[in-house]
Amino acid sequence: MNDILGWILATVSGVDPVVRTLIAFVGIILETSVLVGLVVPGDTIVLVAATGVKSPVEFFALIIAVIVGALIGESIGFALGRFFGPKIRRSAFGRRLGEKNWAQAEDYVNRRGGIAVFLSRFLPVLHSLVPLTVGMSTMRYRTFIAWTAPACLIWSFAYVSAGAAAAGSYRELSGRLHFAGYIFVGIIAAFIVLVFFVKKWLHRREARHMTSAEQDDSARSGSADSAASDSAVSADSGSTGIPSNDDPPFV
Repeated sequence: MNDILGWILATVSGVDPVVRTLIAFVGIILETSVLVGLVVPGDTIVLVAATGVKSPVEFFALIIAVIVGALIGESIGFALGRFFGPKIRRSAFGRRLGEKNWAQAEDYVNRRGGIAVFLSRFLPVLHSLVPLTVGMSTMRYRTFIAWTAPACLIWSFAYVSAGAAAAGSYRELSGRLHFAGYIFVGIIAAFIVLVFFVKKWLHRREARHMTSAEQDDSARSGSADSAASDSAVSADSGSTGIPSNDDPPFV
């Protein structure tokens, strides 16, 4: 495994650092732009680019590039939502994405506001839809950026650090341990599993805020019908023919 992994890492690190950073920059712009993020694996691009990091300068340059790229991508999504949101939602691709997902993102933003913007960076599907949905809402751009910037910062540090740490550990140990490649794979696998469970936990935690308005209306309607039914049953039960204290006596 060391030979194969060493070749892969050498190939990645052999790419000019500026070019490698630009690739990550463009990749994360596409990943965070409207709908494109459903296709372009920005997190994978950043992880791979991070394995080529060999110095603190490259490390922080990549983090800055990823943060700026993410903010540009989020801003593009916001602007498209502000000016073309309804048209995109009614487009063929928008319909293919499903009205349920659009309604979920819209209700989530309406209910959670800035918190939805922050957490959407870590949630599947919503990380591409929320910027567009916020653009269609009344939220101001500076409020949107104030919430999404720290999320982009955390996301960038996490992914770049994981890739750089895994590759750095391998380079340090490969000459002494024949199983150094497994350590690299273990670090990456542990990070991916951690990300998976964090996303799953966040989605479960926020699921109650993602219920569509139609479902809420249906639930309220069901509750109203149930209450009306209970009232009717109570009324029927009360009509037993037995006089109350206020009724006149039988003649």
